[in-house]
Parts: sequence; C-alpha cells; structure tokens
Amino acid sequence: MKSKNPTCPICTQSAQEDFRPFCSKRCADIDLNRWLTGQYAIPIEEEPNDDSFQAPSENPHESKLN
Repeated sequence: MKSKNPTCPICTQSAQEDFRPFCSKRCADIDLNRWLTGQYAIPIEEEPNDDSFQAPSENPHESKLN
C-alpha cells in the first residue's frame, strides 16, 4: 500500500508533487549526479569465460571445413 506522505529518498523531507519522488529540484539533481558519476550502479553477473567459444572468422569467404 502506498504511503500518503512519501519522503524524499535523498533528504527524507516530504516529497513534492512537482519533483516526485524528491522534495526539490536540488535533490533530484543530486540523485541524477549519483547515477551519472557511477555512485549508483545496477549489479550484473559476469558470465564465466568459456574457452571453447570461438569468434566468427573475419573473412566471410574462408572455408568452414578445415
């Protein structure tokens, strides 16, 4: 259930409708800066390095049968 008085995720003041979910443009800009500078990041799982994988040949006319 949604809270009737959501708070700003940056400073915890009451969120304002014009800047929701933030309380001001300042807090919205702080959040944007954190994303742009890499302070926030979505974690990913690296796939294991599979040595059996071979990249396609750069020469499309090269025979596939060796």
